[in-house]
Amino acid sequence: MKAFIKTILAWTGDEKSVSEGALGVVKAYYGCVEAQGRGTLHCHMLVWVEGGLNPDEIKRRLSGGTDSDFRDRLIAFLDDSISNYVPECDEHAPPVASDPPVALQARRRDTSNLVEKCQRHTHTATCFKYCKPGEVPVCRFELDESNTRASTSFNVESGELELRCIDGMINNFNETVLRACRCNMDIKFIGSGASAKAVLYYITDYITKSDLTSHVTFAALEQAVIRSNERVDDSSEPESAEVRGKHLLQSCAYRMMAQQELSSQQIASHLMDYGDHYTSHEYSNLFWRSFENIVDKQDPSSECQPLSKRKYQILDADDAEDDSEVCISVDSNGNLVARASRVSDYINRGRYLKDMSLWEYTARVQK
Repeated sequence: MKAFIKTILAWTGDEKSVSEGALGVVKAYYGCVEAQGRGTLHCHMLVWVEGGLNPDEIKRRLSGGTDSDFRDRLIAFLDDSISNYVPECDEHAPPVASDPPVALQARRRDTSNLVEKCQRHTHTATCFKYCKPGEVPVCRFELDESNTRASTSFNVESGELELRCIDGMINNFNETVLRACRCNMDIKFIGSGASAKAVLYYITDYITKSDLTSHVTFAALEQAVIRSNERVDDSSEPESAEVRGKHLLQSCAYRMMAQQELSSQQIASHLMDYGDHYTSHEYSNLFWRSFENIVDKQDPSSECQPLSKRKYQILDADDAEDDSEVCISVDSNGNLVARASRVSDYINRGRYLKDMSLWEYTARVQK
């Protein structure tokens, strides 16, 4: 993945870099690694390209009908970056050749073979698992022989770009990425707010889904509760409800972790320190609950339940309201350092930072 990011995307880590990769000048990226049922690892990645507009701006400039130059350039870029057909080639071309004219024929043959082997879709039961009995079976991946479109165009009624689709059974691919990675891939242009939400939901659902089935999860929790009760019965000293609750949560977590199935690829990736996600930027955590608590305390809202009436309240270091408590954190060298709560830091940020919103303060200010 690091070689892909550096070579194919041409990301050097310098935000001022103008190196152009397979998709243009990359401004940012975020990818998460997910394991299939067979344990095979693959990455879902979002890539932001320099000069890219937000979906609303794209729709406005396309729907106006006056900016034909922008429309033509956008369509040319998409047709060059995304393909979904088997390239024509000479079947008798040699697989490898150094002579330029013959090398071009060999390249086309290699690309054609890759598309046929890696990108051509074959319907299976998985394609129709969401179809109800009696309904006309429709592939949930929206791949069908009749799903073709001769050219890319803008649909005025829906406000979306309809990309060219030469072969309805070929997954979208980028030729450079396909030739370099030599495996199945998919690529999609996010040109509308609906598409952006769908992709974000898809990736979030993948990285947050539980690998345990419901019956295995409940069985593990049941065993954890039984084990916790046995431990309490065997204990000579009575425990408070708080301590017992903590032990129960720990027992539940350990039981569920013990039932977790990890593939050899996941274990090897972890041991080799390959990482489970790849990102071009660092992010700051915003513990919203701590700010919500203090605002709710100072100005209770009828739309929110006051803290005094909440039956359960979970506090973290940033929720500490007692000034006598000292919060600590760990610096980049692994040393313990004292720190104040983020709420106090923001409240007492001083006149030079008074115009900063909470979001901007969290993103830009480090302590």
